[in-house]
Amino acid sequence: MPRISGVAYPVKRTAVQNQQNTATIKIALAGICRSYSRIGADASSHRATVQPGGPVTDINHQTDTQNATGTHNVTDRAATPFQIAGAVIDPGGSATIAIPVSNTATGIPANLYVRVLHGARPGPCIFVSAAIHGDEIVGTAIIHRLLARLDAASMAGTVLFMPVVNIFGFMSHSRYLPDRRDLNRSFPGSAKGSLAGQLAYKFLKEVICHCTLGIDIHSAAVHRYNLPQIRIEPDNPKLRELAMLFGAHAVIESPLRPGSLRDIARGQGVDMLLMEAGEALRFDELSVRSGVNGVLNVMAHLQMIQPHPEATQVIIPARSRRAMWVRAPRGGVCVLQKKSGDAVKKGDIIGRVSGIFGDDPLDFRAPIDGMIIGHAVLPVVNQGDALVHIAEVMRFGDVEQRVDQITEQLLNDRLLDEDELI
Repeated sequence: MPRISGVAYPVKRTAVQNQQNTATIKIALAGICRSYSRIGADASSHRATVQPGGPVTDINHQTDTQNATGTHNVTDRAATPFQIAGAVIDPGGSATIAIPVSNTATGIPANLYVRVLHGARPGPCIFVSAAIHGDEIVGTAIIHRLLARLDAASMAGTVLFMPVVNIFGFMSHSRYLPDRRDLNRSFPGSAKGSLAGQLAYKFLKEVICHCTLGIDIHSAAVHRYNLPQIRIEPDNPKLRELAMLFGAHAVIESPLRPGSLRDIARGQGVDMLLMEAGEALRFDELSVRSGVNGVLNVMAHLQMIQPHPEATQVIIPARSRRAMWVRAPRGGVCVLQKKSGDAVKKGDIIGRVSGIFGDDPLDFRAPIDGMIIGHAVLPVVNQGDALVHIAEVMRFGDVEQRVDQITEQLLNDRLLDEDELI
C-alpha cells in the first residue's frame, strides 16, 4: 500500500460522475472568506469538484460586489494598501515584516517574521502559520513551496505567511519556548506576561485580528507520525466544507482546547483549519505536497487565485468525530503490523510488544473499527506509551481505498512539480 501522495491543485470546475465509487460531493466556489457554499452528496462517486457559485446567503440578492451570476466580481476593482505592524504594502506587492517580541539571552532581538502577499485585487485576508511548536517544521517546508508558487500581482486578497512562529523552539529543536511553556496553550497572552504569553499576544494583535481564516500547520510529536489530516471544531458546516476541499486524507472534528490558537481565533470570529502531518524535525514529501495542495485549493475556493485548468478532482477524505490511542500493554520492543492509512476492524491485531530477548510477546488489538491516523515510530516503548491513533470513520467500507487514491494522486500530480507562478 503506497504511503506517500501527490497533490490535486486545485480542482476541476465541472461535475464528474464516477460510476465505480459511492458518493459525489459538489463544492460551490465562494467569493469572500466567510461566505462558504454548502456541500451536497449523492451515492455515485467519492470525488469532489469545484464549481463557480455565490455565497451561501441569499444568492438571488444582488449587491455591488456580485455580478449577474451571483459570483463576486473582484477582477475589475483595485485593492487598497494593506497595513500591518506599522508597515504599508501596496496592492500587488509583498514584504517581510519583523514584529518585535523579545530578546534572546544574549540580547539579540527575537521577532515574529511575517511575509505578506497583498493581492492586486480585493479579497479575503488569511494567514498560514507553522512551527508554533518549534520542532514541528513540516509547515515551514510547505510555506517555502507556496511562496515560490504565488505571485501577489496576480492574486486577490492577502495572505500572511509565518514559516516559524516559535523562533526560540525552532532554533533549539524544541516543542517549547525557553520558559518551558507551550505556545499553543498560551493564548490570548499578555503584553507583560511570560515569554510565551508575549509572543501569543503579538500573534493575536498583529496577525489574527487582520484575518477571517487561518491555516495552522503542525506535525506529530517527536517519535510519532501523523497521516495528513485536517482538524476542525465540531458542528461547523463552513469549516467542514473547507476541510474536505483541502484534500488531506482525513477530516477530524475535535473540541477546541482552552488557550489554543484555534480557541482564541474562534473567539475573534476567525475560522481555523489545523493541519497535522508528518513527524517532528522531519520533512516528508507526502506531507509537504498535501499541505501545498490544500492551501492552494482553499485559496482557489476563495477566488484568491485561479484554479489550474488541468487540475484533478479532490477525493472525499475520511471523516471522524472520535479518535483514540492504543497504548503499549508492556514495556519492551514494539513491532507494528499496521500503520497510518490502514483500515482496521475491532479485534484486529495491530502490533506486538516483546521483551529485549524477544520473549513474552503481548499483542495489542484495535478497540474499534476505523482508520489509523497516527503511529509511533520509536520501537523502544514503556508500558502505557501511545502507539497507534485510530479514528472511527463515518464511511468505513471504502476508506482504505480512498486514502490510497489520495496518496497516489498527491505523489503523481505533476502540477505540484511545476515552478510557474500563480
